[in-house]
Amino acid sequence: MMKTLVAEVEMKRVQKFAVDVTLDPETAHHLLILSDDRKQVKHAQVQQPRLPDNPQRFSPCPCVLGTQKFSSEKLYYEVQVKQKTEWILGVARESANRKGVITPSPQNGYWTLWLSNGNEYKALDDPPVRLSLKSGPQKVGVFVDYEEGLVSFYDVEAAALIYSFTGCSFKEKLLPFFDPGLNYDGINSAPLIISLVGVN
Repeated sequence: MMKTLVAEVEMKRVQKFAVDVTLDPETAHHLLILSDDRKQVKHAQVQQPRLPDNPQRFSPCPCVLGTQKFSSEKLYYEVQVKQKTEWILGVARESANRKGVITPSPQNGYWTLWLSNGNEYKALDDPPVRLSLKSGPQKVGVFVDYEEGLVSFYDVEAAALIYSFTGCSFKEKLLPFFDPGLNYDGINSAPLIISLVGVN
């Protein structure tokens, strides 16, 4: 009971640092579909009109960044991951490589959590850490304390900490990072949805 209470207090504490995050179409891989309000992203599976390539755009990895850049502050946002069988979420440094095959790890400027095969969770640390979760989160909270060098992931509905990257050295701006995973004939076709904090 006490442990649950402490977890809920911690959840409310980080939620105070909620920021409004939107997706940046200039960084989106050409097979990703963004909603008009830029709060949702999913993999198209079928060929889309090819977008003009630019240094900011991910290729060939199906990823997208948030528009907002952060430094020297605390920030928090939530992403709905219902009905997803794979995804990668977290933050990336502004200069992180976006071209070619990307290995999202702190060494490469990515601090992320990964779901694969429907129920296999990993923190993509150096080296990756396999996570044993009682149940898969339906909504993931991402919290960054830039000054403390901390990136934490929460199961919002359970008010439980999933994993923390600690002792990070941030020397440039960070951006929210999203990879909705591939759509395999309708499997994993649901979008990642940036949610209003505190709204179920």
